[in-house]
Formats: sequence, structure tokens, C-alpha cells
Amino acid sequence: MNKNAEAILLVEDNPDDAELTRLALARHGLDGRVTHVSDGMQALDYLYRRDAFATRSGGNPILVLLDLKMPLLDGIGVLKEIKGSSQLHNIPVVVLTSSTEPSDLQRAYDAGTNAYIAKPTEFSQFLGAMKHVCEFWVNINQTAPQMPGAGMRPSSFGELN
Repeated sequence: MNKNAEAILLVEDNPDDAELTRLALARHGLDGRVTHVSDGMQALDYLYRRDAFATRSGGNPILVLLDLKMPLLDGIGVLKEIKGSSQLHNIPVVVLTSSTEPSDLQRAYDAGTNAYIAKPTEFSQFLGAMKHVCEFWVNINQTAPQMPGAGMRPSSFGELN
């Protein structure tokens, strides 16, 4: 595992799914590096260091695990914002959702997701999927260097810095 890795941002509105995901990530040594937010606007607040996250330390997350169906701003909206930002577009985003609808899969890839995982219903299969996520996105994948001023730009959602 990359010992210098930044946090993983988990964007999930279902508390039970969030807890299962955190538990699965903890089994791979990532329990101290998961930041959980429960909707798309909180995700943007975290990424752009505003409101409750205005003083957060550290760089951008090495990975965003993103649910699709959420209140306030759905996963596709968050994904479009991340991939449309010159400061954030290199952050890997893995859609982690219960949806197996072909239209959701297409919309996620059209918006720029790096991977799409339909949550397995069996816990052991879910643990296996999270093991592969950790192995590739945390241990193997090399992330792009962060640009100075990352997380500061206006967007279609208003001023975000």
C-alpha cells in the first residue's frame, strides 16, 4: 500500500452502505484514510475546501468512490464537475452503486468515470470487489501530481472557493 496516500472520498447517502464500504476498506488498512460525505454537494464542498471543509488539511483524495443516486446533487453531477475541472479532473472516480441499469452505466462513462462497479449483494463478493479496488487504485495506480491552487475555481454551481 502507498503509505503516503491521501484520503479516499466516499460519497454515499445510505448509512448502511457507507458503513459496509468503510468496513471493507478497513480490512485493507484504509480505515484511517476514508472521508465519508452523504451527498453530492458535500462532496464538492470537500473537494473545493469550502464550508465545513474550508480548513481541511492534505491534498486531494487519491480516489473518489461515488454513488449515483443521492439527494441534492446526484453522482453524475458530481462526476461532471470533477471531470470538468482543470484542477480536479485527474482524480480517479470509481462509481460504486447498486444500479445495473445500462442507461446509468452509459451516463457514468459519458461523464468521465474511471470505473463502474455494481455493488455485489453478497458481503463476501463485496469484500472481494473492494480488495481489487484497493489493490489497483491505491497500490498500483499512479496519480497525476496536483496542480498549485487545486480545488479553487468557479463552476456551474457558483463560486466554489
